[in-house]
Amino acid sequence: MKLITQDKEFFPSRMEEKLSFVYKLGFDGFEIDGRLLIEKLAEVKAAVRSTGLPVTSACGGYRGWIGDFSQDKRKQAIEDIGEILKALSKIGGKGIVVPAAWGMFSKRLPPMVPPRTDSEDTAVLLDSLESLNKIAAETDTFIYLEPLNRYEDHMLNTLQSAAELIEMGGFSNVRLTADAFHMNIEEADLRKSIVQNKEYIAHVHIADSNRYQPGQAHLDFDYFFSALSEIDYSGNVVFECRVTGDDPIESYRESCCFIRSIVGNADI
Repeated sequence: MKLITQDKEFFPSRMEEKLSFVYKLGFDGFEIDGRLLIEKLAEVKAAVRSTGLPVTSACGGYRGWIGDFSQDKRKQAIEDIGEILKALSKIGGKGIVVPAAWGMFSKRLPPMVPPRTDSEDTAVLLDSLESLNKIAAETDTFIYLEPLNRYEDHMLNTLQSAAELIEMGGFSNVRLTADAFHMNIEEADLRKSIVQNKEYIAHVHIADSNRYQPGQAHLDFDYFFSALSEIDYSGNVVFECRVTGDDPIESYRESCCFIRSIVGNADI
């Protein structure tokens, strides 16, 4: 299992320096913004080659959502994600994290009644994922479908809801992102949810319960990683978090060490 980080405001801007910095912080790889990957593909490829640090996956960087209420924006999302998958395949990256939508609608906030029914949402998501599954299969990459919490998305909130969608579509190259922050809000039991959906979990995101780096709040990472150990998870674990502390660089380094100690104890 590898510890991966997304970009941070205190990272260097040049890609080669960025990846070298990531390595010195204690991470094993980098999850890149999809737009940045496309715009600087040659620089990214050269940086991976010179530093030896892989760009393992992408997150964000595309327009629209696969579950967008706008048909035009949904098509734009599919097109952009397809281009990101093609770029990832050229640098050895394996997939892109994709939620149904983010910040588009919540049933827990006014007006509380979305413009589509649940069955219509499902049909739209299946259609989008069918198109993306084909591209992912052609490029030997994956869509890492990510359930978000109820305040950030109204369509997919639990691992089970996303797994059921994969099963309905019979998608060969769509798998789950298990995000500890969202699961802490939505799942009644993190271990049970991970074990029940182990067949589909291929990517993991972590942040503490307050969305800062692990070790800053009350999420039980020992419990979370023991569940990953139980299912023999061997994929990447990506830090998707804000960073707090008087010295953010040192705070982030300490958080990486904190998670490594837990991973070691969990024998992952």
